[in-house]
Amino acid sequence: MGNKKRGSGTHGHGSSKKRRGAGNRGGRGNAGRGKKAKHKKFTGMKEGVLGESGFNRPKKLQNDQNTINLKEIDQKIDTFVEKGFAEKKGDKYVFNAEEAGFDKVLGSGTLYRDIDVKAKKFSESAEKKIEENGNEAVSL
Repeated sequence: MGNKKRGSGTHGHGSSKKRRGAGNRGGRGNAGRGKKAKHKKFTGMKEGVLGESGFNRPKKLQNDQNTINLKEIDQKIDTFVEKGFAEKKGDKYVFNAEEAGFDKVLGSGTLYRDIDVKAKKFSESAEKKIEENGNEAVSL
C-alpha cells in the first residue's frame, strides 16, 4: 500500500516536461479567473484583496504644511495683488503668505522683482535668497 508509483519516475503524470512551470496550470494565483461562464467573476480589486495595503505614518508624526516656492511667488505676484494677498507700494511688493494660506516659504527659484515676504516659517535657502536681493523676509 502506498508504493504503487514508487520507482516509476513520473508518478503517473507522464513526461516531466508536461508538469513544468505555472503555464501548465493556467498561470499563477487568480490569473484567468472569470473568462468562462462557469467561473465566478473575480472581484478582488473591489474588496481591496490584491496589492499592498501600504503604510501610514502616525498622525502625530505627520507634518502637513502648505508651502510655496519663491518662483511661484514671483510668477503669481500680480494675481496675489488682485486677490488682496499682496500689496504694491511703488516699485516694491509686500506678499503675506499667511493670508494666502501658506505656512512656509521654500527657496526653489529666484525673485526677479522686489518682493518683501511675510510668513510663519522660511527655509534657510529662501531667507538667504530673499535677503540677497535686498528684500525682507519677515517672520510672523
